[in-house]
Amino acid sequence: MQELKSKLSELLPSVIYEEGTEWLTVVADPAAWKGFARQLRFTPDLDFDFLFCVTGVDWKTHLSIVYHLTSTTQRHTIVVKSKLDRNNPEIETVSDIWRTAEFHEREAYDLFGIKFTHHPDLRRLFMTEEWKGWPLRKDYEDPVNMIKL
Repeated sequence: MQELKSKLSELLPSVIYEEGTEWLTVVADPAAWKGFARQLRFTPDLDFDFLFCVTGVDWKTHLSIVYHLTSTTQRHTIVVKSKLDRNNPEIETVSDIWRTAEFHEREAYDLFGIKFTHHPDLRRLFMTEEWKGWPLRKDYEDPVNMIKL
């Protein structure tokens, strides 16, 4: 894991590591994400060729986007997190790097309102186009079920 940390720090010197996690977890600035993602995918010693999960997290003060990546050839896995502005949660799409991101990003948009710039088809996935709000945000109020987190 130390060798992997060294390689990642060379690619993105500003990367921060979270300790005490099952997989190596890094925090990257949203502005640096797209370039970092390309390097993770196409650097031969890293070769993170499979994005298997993208999810949003609502911390009440901000939103986070979390990417889980693995290399099927190198046999290592990492988690990349980015902190997003709650009022304008936006990050560059990586659907052109990992095709699976196209679906996952639409899900995060639909449920958390996270906008993925340059996404080829960013629209609601589960909710109807007329639906108001983002149902997995903690400030979402459901007038029918009166759920408030």
